[in-house]
Amino acid sequence: MTIEILAEGRFGRFVRDGSYEFVQRTGCTGVVSIVALTDTEELIFVEQYRRPVDRRTIELVAGLVGDEVGTESLLEAARRELLEEAGYHARQIEPLFVGPSAGGILSSIVNYYFAWDLEQRHNGGGVEGEGITVHHVPLKDAYEWLLEQSRTEVLVDPKVFLGIAAAERNRHRLSKAWR
Repeated sequence: MTIEILAEGRFGRFVRDGSYEFVQRTGCTGVVSIVALTDTEELIFVEQYRRPVDRRTIELVAGLVGDEVGTESLLEAARRELLEEAGYHARQIEPLFVGPSAGGILSSIVNYYFAWDLEQRHNGGGVEGEGITVHHVPLKDAYEWLLEQSRTEVLVDPKVFLGIAAAERNRHRLSKAWR
């Protein structure tokens, strides 16, 4: 079958393949998402307005690879996004897993990273126009905090719950200095 392009923008191409319609990610070379855990065992979440759902959402730090800065590796993009959105530099960061963002409608494959041994360099907030609010939530309270947030007007991206599981599994990697 031949893929028919129905519409195209800077970061997406709406296509039809036979009777199936979906969006191909364009304008970047990948997608990264970061599970960031501070030395005091706080998870870092970001909150921002998302036009497609017309609401503020709570998410893991994430972003496109090579969308604004040209050629960069997945790891470089993960470090850049963590610094831009949350204000942290990760002295330690490593890949966790890879998976689809929304496999039924979108071609994006997300590369997840675990970041620890963090150094705060600024308050975060993203690049101009993103309006990101950074949340520091104790790992032990994160699940309940997210449930509370989901009962408000804010939408909680379900992938943040993966972040909790990844942080709990990997927390032993934290710097021993504070223990």
